[in-house]
Amino acid sequence: MMASVHTDHAENAYAYPLLVKQLWHAPLAIAGDQEIVYRDRQRFTYRELRVRVSRLANLLTTLGVEAGDTVAVMDWDSHRYLEAFYAVPMMQAVLMTANIRLSPEQLLYTLNHSGSKVLLLNSDFAGVLAEIAPRLESLRRVVWISDDDVGYGATPLVAGEYEAMLANAAPDYDFPDFDENTRATTFYTTGTTGLPKGVFFSHRQLILHTLSAMAALASPAGGQRFHRGDVYMPITPMFHVHAWGLPYVALQLGVKQVYPGRYIPSQLLRLIASEGVTFSHCVPTILQMMLGDSSSSAVDLSRWKVVIGGSALPAGLVTEAAQRGIDVFGGYGMSETCPLLAIAQLHPVLGDVEGERETHFRCKAGAAVPLVELRTVDAEMRDVEGEGEVVARAPWLTQGYTRQPEASRELWRGGWLHTQDIGFKEDGYLKITDRIKDVIKTGGEWVSSLAVEDLISRHESVAEVAVIGMPDEKWGERPLALVVARDRANVEEAEIKRFVGTFADSGIISRYAVPSRVMVVESIARTSVGKLDKKLLRQQYGTATLGAVAP
Repeated sequence: MMASVHTDHAENAYAYPLLVKQLWHAPLAIAGDQEIVYRDRQRFTYRELRVRVSRLANLLTTLGVEAGDTVAVMDWDSHRYLEAFYAVPMMQAVLMTANIRLSPEQLLYTLNHSGSKVLLLNSDFAGVLAEIAPRLESLRRVVWISDDDVGYGATPLVAGEYEAMLANAAPDYDFPDFDENTRATTFYTTGTTGLPKGVFFSHRQLILHTLSAMAALASPAGGQRFHRGDVYMPITPMFHVHAWGLPYVALQLGVKQVYPGRYIPSQLLRLIASEGVTFSHCVPTILQMMLGDSSSSAVDLSRWKVVIGGSALPAGLVTEAAQRGIDVFGGYGMSETCPLLAIAQLHPVLGDVEGERETHFRCKAGAAVPLVELRTVDAEMRDVEGEGEVVARAPWLTQGYTRQPEASRELWRGGWLHTQDIGFKEDGYLKITDRIKDVIKTGGEWVSSLAVEDLISRHESVAEVAVIGMPDEKWGERPLALVVARDRANVEEAEIKRFVGTFADSGIISRYAVPSRVMVVESIARTSVGKLDKKLLRQQYGTATLGAVAP
């Protein structure tokens, strides 16, 4: 029997498409006078920023931007970037958040591949533009940005300076309604192999991601929450998955927002103190740098809540942060997932957790946020009780890679998005044990490089650690640990092996997981978004002698 079709709706009812412009209604109604701060330089109210969004749309229109065109941004985290987050998609164009940490050749590729027509460019990157300008295929105009009145001179393609052009643009723009499935943003993944891949997200996806993230983050009764009394400062680059989508959440909550520009630890700490910042998100490296800065001890961090993502949250970092009163916890996602899939909040179903058990759950990828379905599966897409590949479904996952049909089909093999992460669930909480390509295969066993890194991070003399698998004639692969010492501490190879060995003795890890070699290094290579670059590390240390030491 066919379901009946209701025909009694009003012909003039408003269908309310889920568009980025709709995010402005509530905050303007309740928090129009709230502040948005850029470093120690500028302050705007929400109402003033909304007018600047309209001016930017008019500015871009005068430069020939039309519906469907792509506008790229190369800037530090600023109010200008936030204006582009709204103006570009709201005028039915596509925002391309260019990764300023890519090489000039990779940036050239992403600008050409995305078909970017206009570029908002910070003067700090003028040298890159000059280098690649002759090979740009679609770019027609550049809008110059400078905090220090650096002139653009004969820089190619520049149409004018951002603030001057904004001042001359009309303050009103009639942002239209259109299909909510229209593409709103695009950016490029920063994998360690091959050319960057373009992912893309629609207006509908951004709105649903915003609402789910807000519901998840605002729901706890106590800590680990983001609420209307907070002061927000992102420490994840705005080019990286829309700063994890949290600037959109901050607008919905109507909170004070602080944008720090370039990430300088002392400056970030100064802004936390001067602006009363209480909620941020970043990769582990940034938090480690901030806690290790000489000015850190003078700043009260006891009201600061921090979501850690991008890389696994080490137990040692949780302990160090807790000593400063920081409420730190993990989150999980990736470029292809917009990014949020899970958050490691301490749900009441866990009961009263404290000590090592609390740290254990804070370090997990977390529990799925609303509307997300996570599975761990084998190669045949069968659910597994133990470790398996993490696959996901949610309404905001990218539908493919731009003009890469084979890679898109592989990403969505079996109708599920494949993360290429290995993990398992415990009490409904996902734990990522490694990337498929980074698992160490030794002596017939699989060893998680992330698990060994987590254990080594707990040693009081270790500031940073990376564990990679190196070829071994007898065992196939053996673990090599690369360690950065804390405060010039004297780290002995034998001591780190002994330390890890205690966990093997107690059955926490296999004896095969104890590194055959520990090397103390000055720094550890990372990708442009702060992840450990294990492909490069394997290349750098490929000649390291491990020896056939029996596990």
